[in-house]
Formats: sequence, structure tokens, C-alpha cells
Amino acid sequence: MDKTERLFAVMDALRRHRRPVTAAALAKEQGVSLRTLYRDVRTLIGLGAPIVGEAGVGYVLKPGFFLPPLMFTAEELEALVLGSRWVEAQPDVGLAGAARNALGKIATASPDELRDRMKDTGLWPILMRGGPVSVPVLGLVRQAIREERALRIVYADGKGPPSQRDIWPVQLAFHEGKQIVAAWCCLRQAFRNFRVDRITSAAATEARYGRQRSVLAREWRDEWKRLYPD
Repeated sequence: MDKTERLFAVMDALRRHRRPVTAAALAKEQGVSLRTLYRDVRTLIGLGAPIVGEAGVGYVLKPGFFLPPLMFTAEELEALVLGSRWVEAQPDVGLAGAARNALGKIATASPDELRDRMKDTGLWPILMRGGPVSVPVLGLVRQAIREERALRIVYADGKGPPSQRDIWPVQLAFHEGKQIVAAWCCLRQAFRNFRVDRITSAAATEARYGRQRSVLAREWRDEWKRLYPD
């Protein structure tokens, strides 16, 4: 969970508690350290959130606080709707559902005028191959990236019999009609690009990446630039 998600999670937690809640209880609920919780609360107060804290009692959100309606320019709104509709058209059921939910949340938090515009922006993504077919491995790849846990796959590269290997997914690219997983291949001890349509089976593992994903991503970009300098 990144910092922005943590801050929203803390605000949601404080809204749920009508009585003061201790920092220790909040930290445990959010799955973070006390130090991180204190820092997040200070950040929220600095951003204007009316959080009151008292030593030995806990934190409470003043009554009547609410988030202001979301405001977007016409082009920002068009970008959000078009992008969400493109994601909805991808063969990743989880991501498609999240895109629909996100648009619904944006509409709920927007003024009536913007909500009406969202119903008909006049922009739609075009699929060249008909409707999407669910590809469950995409959800597994995204989970592996989030949790930094190895994925065990069976891969048929067309050059020989299928091979089983553990990979550390770094990036997931969505092309028109196909998806590519850029990952560290533990079998080859090198970065490889895997076509999703050639992954015949995949399963999550408990094994952690050997290096932080941020480090792997930097190494992958450096190698990409070396191989494709232009």
C-alpha cells in the first residue's frame, strides 16, 4: 500500500470510529508501525483534516467533516472515462470490475453537471478482435507484482517442450490483443519477456523476490535502454 492509499485508509478508519481511537489500535488496524501511523496523522493534519489527538486517549475526527466534491476539467474527465472504458475492455476480469467501480465512485463524488457529462463523453475505445475473453493469469501477475512474490509458470516458447520456471514479474504490458510480462527469470538468471498467451499454467508462491521490485524495475529499464538505445 503506497502513502496515498494509507492516508485514505486512516481517514476511513477515523470516520468509522465515533469515539477516540488510540494510535496503537489504528496502527494495528492499518498494518503499519506506530511511527508510520504518527507520521501519516501529522500529514493529514497538515493537509487540513480536523483530527484531534490527546495523549492517552487517542485520535478522533471532528463531526461534520466531509470531502469536497471532486472537480475535473472537461479533458480530465474525458481522459478518466476513456481510460476506464479501455481497462474495462481488457481480458482481466478483476481490473475491469475495478475500473467500473472507480468510475462509479468518481460519479458519486462529483457534482451533478460532471456526473451528466460522464454518461456521454462521446469517447469509446475500439477493440479490433471483438469482446474480451477472461485471462485469469493476468490477475495472478498483478498480485505477484503487488506482493513481490514469485510466480511459478509453465511456458511454451515455441522452440521446444514447455518449461517450468519461477519468475519475478516486474512489468505487465497491455498491447492490442495480447499482453507481455517483463520478469526476472530464475531459470535463466536474466530478464525475459513472456507472452501471456504462451503461459499454459501459473500459480502464486510464497517465495519473495530476491530483490525489491523497485530495484528490479530500474535494472530492467537500464537493460532495455542498453538493448534498444533509440
